[in-house]
Parts: sequence; C-alpha cells; structure tokens
Amino acid sequence: MLTIADTAEQAVADITDGSTVLIGGFGPAGQPVELIEALLEQGARELVVVNNNAGNGETGLAALIGAGRVRKIICSFPRQSDSQIFDAAYRAGTIELELVPQGNLAERIRAAGAGIGGFFTPTGYGTILAEGKETRIINGRGHVFETPIAGDVALIKALTADRVGNLVYRKTARNFGPIMAAAAGKSIVQVSTIVDTGRLDPENVVTPGIYVNTIVQINTGHPEPATMEENQ
Repeated sequence: MLTIADTAEQAVADITDGSTVLIGGFGPAGQPVELIEALLEQGARELVVVNNNAGNGETGLAALIGAGRVRKIICSFPRQSDSQIFDAAYRAGTIELELVPQGNLAERIRAAGAGIGGFFTPTGYGTILAEGKETRIINGRGHVFETPIAGDVALIKALTADRVGNLVYRKTARNFGPIMAAAAGKSIVQVSTIVDTGRLDPENVVTPGIYVNTIVQINTGHPEPATMEENQ
C-alpha cells in the first residue's frame, strides 16, 4: 500500500544501517536532494550507495559521503571537477569504490528489476574491470558476465505522482529513476506535485505505482505536466 509522507524525514525514517540505497540522478539532474539530506539527518550508517556519480559540491550525496555515512559507492563517474569530498574520502581509505561503466550500471540495475540473473557484455572485457568475472567469446568477440544490482531502498525524484503512486518525470531528470524503482525492495519518491488519481495522462506515466511505496511532496517550482483534461 502506498504511503504519502508528510515530510522527507518521515519518508526515510525506516532506512537501516547497512542498507543498499539506489539514488537517482545524473549529477544534479534528478537527484533527490531533500531525501538525501533527510537521510543524513536520520543517521543511517554503513550504507552502500548506487548512483551515476559520487556527489557534486558539498550538498546531497556529497554531504552524505562527507559525513562518513557511506561505506561503499557503486558508480560510473567518481571524479569530476566538484567531487572533492569523495576524492578525499577515497584517498583516505574511508570509502570503497566499485567502478562500473555507465551502460553496464544501467543494465545491471534494470536486470535486477526484471528478474534477470545476469548478462554478458563486451564492455569492460580485457580490462581490470573484468578481473574475477566470468568471460566468454561470443560470435568471435570477448564478453564479460555482469550480475544484477538490487537495492534495499531507492531514493528517486519525479515531477508528479497521483495518489496510487504513478510517476511522471521532468525531461532528463528521469534518467535512472524508473529502473531504480523496479530494482529496489522499497521506493521512496519526492515529487513537486501530487494529483488525484485519474488526472495524469496514462501516456505520460513512466513508472507505474506498483513500483512505488512512499511519496512525499516537496515543491521545487517546476510546472505540472499535462493532465487528461488538458490533453483532450
């Protein structure tokens, strides 16, 4: 049953120490900053975080890493111009890193949601990223076996939800949200607007409510997508 939380703090209250947390976002785009900040205040530790990158600046995921709450991060882009907090933690040996090519990362998350036991891909074959993994030659080309990445919980940002949890995203802020919602045991979603069930155009719904456990409304000032009446 869907829960509509009153606050971000209430939404993340049940996340426990040691959880694997899938966090949506491609850099700042689509990152559920308010949920991450609430998780920081909540105090869960020894987290394994799955995200496209390792935080930007000093807020959101970067702040969670800086507070020492993340034991391991699985990501594609751990270093960029403003990833100084992760960089310092990694050099100090206080955080583990599993580096995954971006396409492999997305497909490993998608595989978990689809119930797929793993897949072979040529990406990473013959590199250090393939060490310790099964490899095969398929149609004359080397492939490496990749396993699914599932989460205990997913923190996602969407634009609008209805009261059964159907989600609409804003442009490229959609990124990892849909596959993470399917791959997690529990999905917690912050949205700008909650509308009555039946108001969203079904053609605009990307994540169906069956994959959503908790929503919380946090107004970020973005416009609401077209509803059924407006599209007719």
